[in-house]
This record gives sequence, structure tokens and C-alpha cells, in this order.
Amino acid sequence: MPELSTRYPHSVLFLIIVIYLVIGTLYALFTPPWQIPDEPAHYNYVRFVAENLRYPVLQMGDYPHEYLEEIKAKRFPPEMSIDPIRYESHQPPLYYSLAVPFYRLTRFWPPVQQVIALRFLSLLMGGGIVYIAYLVAREVFPTNEVLALGTAAFVAGVPMHLAMLAAVNNDGLAELMLAGILWMLVRYIKKEGEKGKEGAEGAEGRIPWRLIGLGVLVGLGMLAKTATLVSIPLVLVAVVLAISYRPSAISHQPSAIRYRLSAISYQLLAIFLPALLLTLPWFVHNASVYGGLDILGWTRHDAIVVGQLRTADGLAQYGVARLARDLLLTTFRSFWAQFGWMGVLVDERIYLLLALLCAIVGSGFLFYLARVVRQRSVLSAYQKAALGLLALSAFLTLFSYLWYNCKFVQHQGRYLFPALVPLGLFFALGSREILSRERAKIVAILALAGLLLLAAKGLLASDFNKWSMALLGGTALAFGLKTLLPERYDDFAFALPYLGLFALDAICLFGFIVPYFR
Repeated sequence: MPELSTRYPHSVLFLIIVIYLVIGTLYALFTPPWQIPDEPAHYNYVRFVAENLRYPVLQMGDYPHEYLEEIKAKRFPPEMSIDPIRYESHQPPLYYSLAVPFYRLTRFWPPVQQVIALRFLSLLMGGGIVYIAYLVAREVFPTNEVLALGTAAFVAGVPMHLAMLAAVNNDGLAELMLAGILWMLVRYIKKEGEKGKEGAEGAEGRIPWRLIGLGVLVGLGMLAKTATLVSIPLVLVAVVLAISYRPSAISHQPSAIRYRLSAISYQLLAIFLPALLLTLPWFVHNASVYGGLDILGWTRHDAIVVGQLRTADGLAQYGVARLARDLLLTTFRSFWAQFGWMGVLVDERIYLLLALLCAIVGSGFLFYLARVVRQRSVLSAYQKAALGLLALSAFLTLFSYLWYNCKFVQHQGRYLFPALVPLGLFFALGSREILSRERAKIVAILALAGLLLLAAKGLLASDFNKWSMALLGGTALAFGLKTLLPERYDDFAFALPYLGLFALDAICLFGFIVPYFR
């Protein structure tokens, strides 16, 4: 096991993807049909396209709030049809077009069996996300296979992410497209940086096939789900960063400024023109059916979801403090493990364990950032630019999530999954840093101090929080032992949290999801 990841990285990556596919298949098979958020509406979209050879139009009545609440409460009994649930009809068409062959191949099956077959399409897309996550991390840290494997394992192992990828929805395709865009952007920055070191002035006279390919991917992403709109500012920032590598862009002379503006304009045109050509027919379609400038269908969606709690009403009903608390708590839980239609929670002790894990790894990432600032030679200019771009991607996804919650109370951590690739890399960086001997010693001391404080509090109040004490005691012992282990076991220690995530996937499915729906 020690050094296995560095000696045989592709074998380990293959094993990660196989584990993901096996556990994901179990989720697809054992999660009852329709018991994943919005799955009936996505299925109805696929069925409409397959049977009518055209795309549906979102209309009033497609979000039957009272009926939806009733059918969810009764856990989708066979006598209650899912046909009225059509509120995803404004979604971009790419995923549903790709799902049509799967639907047609299984058109004679009962819907409850057909939906399971359709789930495997999303699972396959998820496997692509895991693989591209590895490629992104390896592109940024080409000499550190462990970080790349950790990034892939994180993307594959988050239980709620696995559950959403084992469902009929367009989330997996959108994440796949966005992951591909991130990979192409970090490669693009690197190649432009190499041009700058060689003193190249660009290739504006040649057909920029690589940029056109990126533009095609951006367009396809927007045809998958509007969550990929974050790729537009990412492309803008990446192009500016890339052009700044070139020697002529360093000078402040007017000719250098003109060159820089010309190069930026040329590359943005090469990227956004094919993206526009791909998406324009869909935007025109939406403008014609929804009217005005509602090219994304958002205005129509907001108008038809009557009964969904608006943020303004939530503030009036609960107050700012309560709503903010619910936002933080529910977002955390539903990012990791809150299944069904947000009704299947896991044991509170698991959430506490995950919170401790996040605190430890988050501290490690802060230590890493401090080391980067203190020792500027830790990262190259390209790596700083690439990590900055990934951080921007995560920030934009978080911003869009908060913006959506300014309109509707939608505290669902799954909306942060488009940022899972950068989050996975940051998790790996934090894990690696916190496992160094110096950092591990600090964690062991702090955990031991926390354990003593809880013990003292328990003695005074005659009420011991046994689980919290066990977690802190286990943390102190584990990190204490880590300081004594030889460095050759570092890879093994690094792998433990990811193995724990895969174990948690199985625990969530067979310990909570399956029993809940029996």
C-alpha cells in the first residue's frame, strides 16, 4: 500500500473509478424510483422529447405544489401518477436529447424499471467527471500523483454527490462539461505561459483549433445546464491571465497595450463565437416561447413555481438569524448526506464527524496557503494562476448558490457540486499539508486539549458528551501516531479519509436510505 499511488497511479485511478461505479450502481438499484430531488420532472422531460420529437415548454400548472407535497409525503405510491410534475421543462436540451436513445431502448419497460436504466447514463457521466478531476489536478501538479488521485477520490466519494449521479437529471452532464472546461483552461494557461517564456507572439494568423474546441465545450455546457454559465467569466479571466504571460504584455508602451488588447479580442472571439453559434438556436427558441429576453426560461420558471417558499416570505416568517442558521446547517448536511427529497438524514454523529474532518482539512489548507505566501518558490507562476482560476470557479458557484437563495429558500448543498473539482483539489492539498509531522503534532495537541476541556466540563455538569470526546480522543491518538510513522507511510495515511468516504457511501445507502423507504 505505501507508495502504491505514486508507483501505479493509473491502476489506483482505475480502482477509484471502479469503486465509484460499483457503489453508484447500488445507489441506482436500491434507491426507489422518484426518491431523488426533481427526478420525476427530469424523466417527464426525457419522455416528452422521445415521444414527441420536440422540446417541451414550461407552462402554468407544471409545478403542482400541493400534489407534489402529497405524493412526496406518500412516497410516490403506484396509484399516484408523476405525469403532472413537469417543472423542469425550461432546462437546456442536451442531456434529454442524449437520454432519448436510452428511453427508446427501454420503452416497453414499466417506468419504475425504465428510470433505473436511465440512471446509468448519469452514472457513466459521473465516471467522466472523476477522470477529468484527476486530469485537472495532475495538470496543476504534474509531479504529484497523490494530489490528483485524492482529487478524483473526493469527487467520487462524497455520498450526496454519488446519490445525485445515480439519478435521472442533467446535473452530471453539466458537471462533466464544466470539469472539461476547467481542464482545458488550465492547459490553455500553461501553454500560453510556455509561449511567453519562449518569447512567442502568439499564433493569431493560424486557425486556433484549440480555442475553437474550448468554445464548443462552453456552448455544449450552456446547452446542458445554466449552472455552467460560470464558465463565461472563467474564460475571460483565463484569457487575460494567459496573455499577461507574453513578454510584450509586460511593457506599458502603447504598442504593447494594443498588442495585448488585440490578442485578447482575437482569442475571446475564437472561443465565444462557436459557443454562441451552438446556443443561439436555443436562445431564439426560448425568446419565442417565453417572450421578451427570457432566453434562459428563468422568468417563466419563477412565475410557475407557486407555493415554493420565497426568501422574502422566509425572512418575514423566521427572521434573519434563523434563516441564516438554517442556510449554513442544511447546506452542510445536504452537501454531504441528506437524501430523498431532503427528508432522509443520517445520524447526527456522522455530521459531527464530517464537521471535524472539514475543520482539520480546512486548517491544513490554510496552513498550505500561509506556506505559499511565506515561501514564494513553493508554486510556479502558472500554478498560482491555475489555482486562482479554480478558486474563482468555486467562488462563482457559491455566489450563484447564494444569489438563488436570495429569491427562493433552497438550502441544498448539491447546488455546490459544480465546484467539486476545485474543492476536491483543495481538500487534497489540505489533507497533505495537515499530515506533515509538524502540522500533525499541532492537531494532536489541540485535539487533546479539547478532550480535556470536554472532560472537565462533563465533570462539572455531570453530563459527558461521549461521542465528541471519542472523536477528539481518536483524533489526538491518530495524529499522535502519525508523528511517529516513517514518511514511507504518508500515502497510506493520506488515503484513509478517502477510504472512509467510500465506506460512508455504503453506510448511507444500507444504513439509512434503504431502511427509510422500506
